[in-house]
Amino acid sequence: MPAQSYKRRVVITGYGMITPSGKNTDETFENCARGVSGVDYINSFDTSGFPCRIGGEVDNEWLEDFEGRNDRKLKKFLSRGARLMRIAVSEAAERAGLDEIEDRHSIGLALGSHGDNPSVDEMLFLHRFYDGAGHWDMEGLVQAGGYPYLLFFRRKPDAATSVLSTLFNCKGPNISIVSACAAGSQSIGEAVRIIQDGKSNIMIAGGCEATLDFTGMLGFILLKALAEKYTTPQTASRPFDRKRNGFVMSEGAAAVILEELEHARSRGARIYGEIKGYGSSADAYRITDTHPKGLGAILAIKGALDDASVSPEDVDYINAHGTSTVQNDLTETRAIKEVFGERAKAIPISSNKSMLGHTIAAAGAIECILTMIGINRSIILPTINHEFRDPKCDLDYVPNEARTKEHRTAISNSFGFGGQNACLCLGAFEE
Repeated sequence: MPAQSYKRRVVITGYGMITPSGKNTDETFENCARGVSGVDYINSFDTSGFPCRIGGEVDNEWLEDFEGRNDRKLKKFLSRGARLMRIAVSEAAERAGLDEIEDRHSIGLALGSHGDNPSVDEMLFLHRFYDGAGHWDMEGLVQAGGYPYLLFFRRKPDAATSVLSTLFNCKGPNISIVSACAAGSQSIGEAVRIIQDGKSNIMIAGGCEATLDFTGMLGFILLKALAEKYTTPQTASRPFDRKRNGFVMSEGAAAVILEELEHARSRGARIYGEIKGYGSSADAYRITDTHPKGLGAILAIKGALDDASVSPEDVDYINAHGTSTVQNDLTETRAIKEVFGERAKAIPISSNKSMLGHTIAAAGAIECILTMIGINRSIILPTINHEFRDPKCDLDYVPNEARTKEHRTAISNSFGFGGQNACLCLGAFEE
C-alpha cells in the first residue's frame, strides 16, 4: 500500500498505569522485565468452593495512598475500575504536561470500561425491598437514600468517562468502548481516528477493569475459561505452554496521551512513540468462541499493517494477546503464521499476561504501553511459565527471560471474548 502522507501523525506524549505488578508504569515494567508474576490468591472476597481461587489484584494501599493526596469529592461515584483509571490518567497527564494546555476543548477521552459488578452484599440489600412475587417496595428504596442510585451509576460503562472528563477537564470528544478484551486497544485506535479526522488534537485513551469479584468470576468459571489446574498462583498463567488450561483474571488500568504530531511539537512535548496503524474486526462466529482459523484476528492484524503502510517484513516484535487458554493461543499462532508466513518463526512474540494475568478491558492499553517502553529500551518482555513445548504453538515466544534486542516496529494484539478484535501497530518515533 502506498504511504498515506495526508494522514495526521499521532504520537504518544504521556502514559500511565496501575497493575497487579506495580503502582505505576516503571514499577510494572521492571517487574515484568524480571519475570515476576503479579498473580496470587484472591484476598478481596471469599473464594471457597471456587475451582479457581487466584487472580491479579491491585494492592488497596496504592489506591488509598493516592486518594489520600487528592480530591475525594467524586469518589462515591467512582467504580473501582474508574478509581484505578484515575491513577493511570494522573500519571499519564503529569508526564505529558496536560495541565499546561489552556484549550480544554481540544482534549478528548476514549475509554474501554465495563463498570462494576454488583457484589453479593449489594444484591442482598436490593432484595430486602422485593417480596418474591414481582413487587418492589419503591418507597423503601427511596428512603434508603442515595445508595441504590450509586449502585446504578457505578455499573454504567459510560460513568467512568463522564467522571474522568470532569476530573481532568476534558471537553473534547468523549466515547466509551465496551468490547471485552479488545476494549483497551480499540479505545486507543478509535482515539487515533478522531485525531486523524481533525476532531481533536489530544486524546486520553486507555482502559480499566476491576471485575475480579464473585459475579465477575462466576460466569467464566461456568464457561470453564479460567485456570483450574496450577501448582502455585504465579505459575498458573502459561500462554502457549502445552499445559495451559485457562486464563487468570486480573484488574488494572492504563492510559496514553495521544497527540497530533505538530501540536506536540508546538508545545515542546516529549514524544515517546507513535501509533502507526490500527485494525479492527469481528469474527462473526460465536459469542463464546473465537473463529478456529483466526479469520477475525487475521483481518485485524492485516488492517493495522495496511493502515500503517508497513509490510510483514518490517515487524520486529509481536505483543500477543496470549491468554493461556488452549483455543486462543492456538488460534493466535495460526493467525500470525497466516499473516507473516515463514517469517513468523523469526519474529519474537511474547505475552504480558503470563505475568499480569488478563486485565480484560485494560489489557490492550497496558500492553500497548509496555510494548512502547520495550521499543525505547530495546527490551522484549518474556513469556514466563513456558516450560512444556506445544507442537502446535511452535513460534518464538521469548520463553521465561526478557531479551535485549533493538526493535523499531511492533504490533500489539487484542482479541475480545465474543470475537471482537483489535490490533495496534506501534513504532519508535522518527522525524
